[in-house]
Amino acid sequence: METHDVVVIGAGAMGSAASRALAAAGRQVVTLEKYELGHDRGGSHGGTRLFRLAVDDEDYLLGARRAGRLWAELEDESGQRLLELTGGLDHGVDERTVEAFGSLFSRHGLAHQVLDPGEAAERWPGMRFETRVLYQPGSGRLLADRAVAVIQRLARDRGAEFRPRCPATSLRVVRYGDGVADGLVELDTPDGAVRARQVVVTAGPWAPKLLGGHVELPDIVATQEQPRFFAPHRGGDPWPSFVHWRQGRDRLSAAGAYGLFEEGSGVKVGLHGTGPVVDPDRRDFAPEARADEALLAYVRDWFPGLDADDSVPISCLYDNTARDTFVIDRRGPVSVATGFCGQGFKFVPLVARYLTDLVTGEGSVPDSYGLAAHALRI
Repeated sequence: METHDVVVIGAGAMGSAASRALAAAGRQVVTLEKYELGHDRGGSHGGTRLFRLAVDDEDYLLGARRAGRLWAELEDESGQRLLELTGGLDHGVDERTVEAFGSLFSRHGLAHQVLDPGEAAERWPGMRFETRVLYQPGSGRLLADRAVAVIQRLARDRGAEFRPRCPATSLRVVRYGDGVADGLVELDTPDGAVRARQVVVTAGPWAPKLLGGHVELPDIVATQEQPRFFAPHRGGDPWPSFVHWRQGRDRLSAAGAYGLFEEGSGVKVGLHGTGPVVDPDRRDFAPEARADEALLAYVRDWFPGLDADDSVPISCLYDNTARDTFVIDRRGPVSVATGFCGQGFKFVPLVARYLTDLVTGEGSVPDSYGLAAHALRI
């Protein structure tokens, strides 16, 4: 049986970026994907994803800033634009919180403005505001489908191999020594067994089933989220990325809202973390009526620049942890990255760098990656 340096399981954004980074580090890499490359069953598909210099946590902000630099490196390597800085807004929090956010940005030398509601509405007439607004010119949107395809091309250029429609159906650690670098793993696939010195699992909510009995993970719950694309009343209005922090009496009215403009599709608006729990292999991709009605009502109330009667529902998959923290760690020859709670795409090249350091033995803790508060040890 052929033995590979590293087998990566899952060729979404995280797995593809890990494959490229590991190949760049000199490892011989094979990436197994359950579906075709670029499929729509996980959390990586679609034209755009929010890139936000998150303001609610210092470690999170530092990680996002570092990830932005790594996205720029991928752009330089590929010659393709992957991140567009349209600016980003945060609103809905109280006065003291906005000031704290602004102070955090100032401390790290990040450009920002704090605007009154009237100033913000004049600048972005398609939106309504009731509180002060933090504007971040360094935020924007990632071109998701393009990014995944570009990263896969860069990985192949480095010698990585991708095997679509080739799921890993079981995993066995067949040798395990005293050191963390020891171990050998066999994976069963429809095309026969595959052996690796190390395995990296970036399979989202499919990870617990594959790793059961080998790596004890926290509960990972898959939810089917259901944002929509809304048609703007006027195509020329500026549309930054945005997050609206809300308070309410129930799960739907208290859910944070987010969105961004996508060329050719309209303005994507979603209520974060409100989708029904699903089996990732048995999704129907249909919006759940109550949450969908809440989204439509929210857009009618807060977006004078959008036509709530002209929209298209879309579906994406979250892999959630109870503490809303990422799972990035290593046990023997198995490394894993999952539980990104709908917030991982902006960190893709940073997580890939961290996974590469785990595999090569050059890194062991997330603190130096700006993920200390958001990476859960297992």
